Amino acid sequence: MIRTLLWLQASGCGGCTMSLLCAESPGVLEMLEDAGIRMLWHPALSVQTGTEVRALLDDLLEGRQKLDILCVEGAIARGPAGTGRFQMLTGTGQSLMEWVLRLAPLAEHVVAVGSCAAFGGVTAAGGNPSDAVGLQYDGGHAGGLFAPDWRSRSGGPVINVAGCPTHPGWVTETLMLLAAGEDLALDGFSRPRFYADHLVHHGCPKNEFYEYKASARELSEIGCMMENLGCIGTQAVGDCNIRPWNGEGSCTRGGYPCINCTAPQFEDPAHAFVETPKIAGIPVGLPTDMPKAWFMALASLSKAATPDRIDRNAKSDRVVVPPTLRRPK
Repeated sequence: MIRTLLWLQASGCGGCTMSLLCAESPGVLEMLEDAGIRMLWHPALSVQTGTEVRALLDDLLEGRQKLDILCVEGAIARGPAGTGRFQMLTGTGQSLMEWVLRLAPLAEHVVAVGSCAAFGGVTAAGGNPSDAVGLQYDGGHAGGLFAPDWRSRSGGPVINVAGCPTHPGWVTETLMLLAAGEDLALDGFSRPRFYADHLVHHGCPKNEFYEYKASARELSEIGCMMENLGCIGTQAVGDCNIRPWNGEGSCTRGGYPCINCTAPQFEDPAHAFVETPKIAGIPVGLPTDMPKAWFMALASLSKAATPDRIDRNAKSDRVVVPPTLRRPK
């Protein structure tokens, strides 16, 4: 059975589409074909423009063309004054907000691709002059463009494939599961649990340094970035370090702290992304599910037991002390 998909780009940078093009095993075009998904239109990947696209939209509205999956990338700009006219769909005389409101009820499933579409994301940062929101969330609060109880034709809420940009595997796996008619388990923010049940901390190459609380002081150093450089991978959901981009890339693998981009309101942390807020020298953000007293006791013991190799390497920009050789007897 062929499933149809329409992709709209709202207020955002297009980074989630760029990330999607990095999909591997399978690639995105191969995945769509193998999963029986027909892309009706994508503003960056399709050749149709102008009157062709307008005719397609009319066919969708009139029921001449079915719509199984509606993907929206980017936040919905509701301004000015709730008109949505900060972002118009060229040639239609209507705002993109209005098009989403008209098309979403026709879709079997609605997918918010990326944290902007899910929660507002970077588009809603700062003063949010465009009054940008996610499809079904305004930051961490239920109710964005759609009410909290809004449901698609399948009876489900908007599926929030959050991330900035979102991982290509999260998008392709979501689409394949929907096309196959499988149940898609969602967490409390309507993110697919197949990646939201993991933490970015899982598989992080800096875990040995974390275990001993051997911390980097500068971004060029290879130690754990939690204590001084703002990394919150122990609290952020995502399997970024289990299945990295292109087989090897992730933020922490590249030497940059995890900023929890799959979460609502990650874009406004109230401090620099590479800064760890502390009270009396103790980091404010601690690992998920760990009481503060337990963490402090563990950290004290770990620091006291830190091997010289790990301590020295943590403060370097590369491995300067290799593991000790153990010769067989």
